[in-house]
Amino acid sequence: MSIIGNYLYLIEMTQINDIKDALSSVTDGRHSGLKFENGRISLILDIAGLSAGLSNKLLQDTDSLCRSFAGVTDVRIIQTAERSKQNIIAIASGKGGVGKSTLSANLAVAMQRSGRKIGLVDADIYGPSQPRLLDAEGIKPESVEKKLIPVDTKSNIPFLSMGQLVKAGQAIAWRGPMAGNAISQLIDARWDGINDLLIDLPPGTGDVQLSMVQKHKPMGAIIVSTPQDLALIDATRAINFFDAAKVPIIGLVENMAGYICPHCNEVSDPFGSGGAEAAANQLNIEFLGRIPLDMSIRLSSDAGRPPALDDSIIAENFAMIAKKISTWVDNQ
Repeated sequence: MSIIGNYLYLIEMTQINDIKDALSSVTDGRHSGLKFENGRISLILDIAGLSAGLSNKLLQDTDSLCRSFAGVTDVRIIQTAERSKQNIIAIASGKGGVGKSTLSANLAVAMQRSGRKIGLVDADIYGPSQPRLLDAEGIKPESVEKKLIPVDTKSNIPFLSMGQLVKAGQAIAWRGPMAGNAISQLIDARWDGINDLLIDLPPGTGDVQLSMVQKHKPMGAIIVSTPQDLALIDATRAINFFDAAKVPIIGLVENMAGYICPHCNEVSDPFGSGGAEAAANQLNIEFLGRIPLDMSIRLSSDAGRPPALDDSIIAENFAMIAKKISTWVDNQ
């Protein structure tokens, strides 16, 4: 390479780092495959889930930004919408033990009963519980062309879980990148005919959540909390995490909200009452509803039959929350 060629190469390498940084703020992580050669910038722009107006604006803003850099004589942008075929809905909590997985299974059932085409991913790598909740323990998913095929269930909810791929009771000691790759295999499976894909995330706001959000960009997130202050503090952290990642918050669910005595039907509040609703109002997000601490939920869940399958008062609570979620998704 000539001295002039070396000089131009160094300029382009310096420029491309500046272009990468600038594009991150404009495309919100939707660009990939960036190249800068001989004055031409080329990249791939993911427009999945965007309306025609928003995708056109994104294209124009990206093109204008690229042309603003010195030495750029041509810009080639390839648009693709292949990455996200479903409405991805994350279900998260700031801490464990708030009943997030049980809520996820029952929301999937309630949304399916309302006529929606639902799939469920158990992304809780370190504590997968959906195989038990959906009575599908020991059933291994098949694969076609290196893509997993979701396992169907008695509840008519196709799902995938790391619990299907490892031995029962086996501890999974994976670092963030390994866990993130495993979740990608579950999400990028053959979800043929599925419109809404619920993702039961691990508790907290660590590497697994960050990797999933960056790669798969959920349409929105549902936050689960119990009424007590400690859980609400952690729920607020989860809300702030999704806000920072520019993932809209669909709303907050208050779980284990009131205990109904099976003998006298008296209602008590071992975890407090109304805290999640008050927090939702304070944070200016939707309060989706509350689910009581009820013995029937525990018994049905352990038996692999989500109570949302029935026509009980408990099932009605799940159905009301599911309806609000469905309306939010449709309005997008």
